[in-house]
Amino acid sequence: MRNLLNIIIIFCVCLNWGCTQGAQKREVDSHTTQLSSLFSSSSSCVLSSKANTKSSLRVVHRHGPCSPRSSDNAANPDQDDILRRDQERVNSIHVKLSKKFTDGVRPSQSTDLPAKDGRTLGYVNYIVTIGIGTPKHDMSLIFDTGSDLTWIQCEPCAGFCYPQKEPVFNPSSSSSYSNYSCLSPECGSLSSAGVRSFCSPPDCGYRIGYGDKSFSEGFLAKEKFTLTTSDVFNNVNFGCGENNQGLFRGIAGLLGLGRNKLSFPSQTATTYNNIFSYCLPSSPSFTGHLTFGSAGISNSVKFTPVSSTTFASFYGLDIVGISVDDKKLEIPLTVFSTPGSIIDSGTVVTRLPLKAYEALRTAFKEKMSNYKTTTGLSLLDTCYDFTGVDLETVTFPKISFTFNGDIVVDLLNPVGILLASNISQVCLAFAGNSNESDVAIFGNIQQKTMQVVYDGPGKRVGFAPNGCS
Repeated sequence: MRNLLNIIIIFCVCLNWGCTQGAQKREVDSHTTQLSSLFSSSSSCVLSSKANTKSSLRVVHRHGPCSPRSSDNAANPDQDDILRRDQERVNSIHVKLSKKFTDGVRPSQSTDLPAKDGRTLGYVNYIVTIGIGTPKHDMSLIFDTGSDLTWIQCEPCAGFCYPQKEPVFNPSSSSSYSNYSCLSPECGSLSSAGVRSFCSPPDCGYRIGYGDKSFSEGFLAKEKFTLTTSDVFNNVNFGCGENNQGLFRGIAGLLGLGRNKLSFPSQTATTYNNIFSYCLPSSPSFTGHLTFGSAGISNSVKFTPVSSTTFASFYGLDIVGISVDDKKLEIPLTVFSTPGSIIDSGTVVTRLPLKAYEALRTAFKEKMSNYKTTTGLSLLDTCYDFTGVDLETVTFPKISFTFNGDIVVDLLNPVGILLASNISQVCLAFAGNSNESDVAIFGNIQQKTMQVVYDGPGKRVGFAPNGCS
């Protein structure tokens, strides 16, 4: 009993990032933690106290009590459906990156937007609300670090518009809206972001597709975007989609946070210096935030360089190791360096090269040998049945990633490590890639509650703990 009490006390102390740095010796291995945190069912919304009120957008879970869609009666997808569609996104990323399209790439103001976790395009995404047009119309947008073009649904729906929470944007009602012509440089820049352009004289048309067959088609335009009352941008390039289909139900469109010059961070670089950060909440009952600019960045953030071998719009990371309870797994560095790695806000489950995943799975199973195993869940093959077990005393191993620069990132235990279908099926939230040439992806489950910082000019990505609840 005394040993168990000591483990609980040490775990509570080590929630502070400082005692979990790689340079310091850990005093315990596995942690006793509350498995019940994976089964949040609160009907109330808890607002994050970490958001910068001057310049933050609130991030919320699309199907949680914090979402503007909370009154929507549409059925929520189950975990199997989410994972199936997540694999579709991963497949499309692997196909895109296999083409090896590379993308070259004053004290700043800051804007922090609340961020919400939503499920669309078949995978978990996070949504923020932005004002568009004059007068402004508030629109709920998913945000995606793997996309560049920002787009929304627009009237008239010449092809098809899926149902959304807010009224569909009508450009004719905005005094600040205008289309780009076919001959404009902006129209010519679409191809660099992987967007097809076409001419509908005299206007520039676009079509962008996603891995699950979702797409948006319409006109490239410019419009006023209002983040907060003090952060207003004129002439932001975006897609005004008149034909949109797929799994976006309830959401007005997408906010592109990729590395291309067409992305929103690139377009607002004179104000925010192409720096942004976010924190993804631990559950649908909490909010996170999306912040543009450098205000509010934690003093404890640790940066790793963006990989020199990164592809397209994605932010590349160099993974150099994985540890389970502070014991580094025996994985040759070439296992990670040969295919490369990216971080992605839209992928749910972290994907690893098969040899790396097998080493992680083996070490995790050894630490979990006292618990009953059960059948897999979709692409997840390491699952446990905790029926009848006291959820407050389950002991899990800690998992840490080491990135280039000896940056050690400890995943939040258990919500950054596990995904639960129900109490009888709680699974390790990692999967192995099918091919050795497929890039590794650091997914959004593993990013939960961290402040993740994207520094464009510095060509680096940073991590700090305790960014939100």
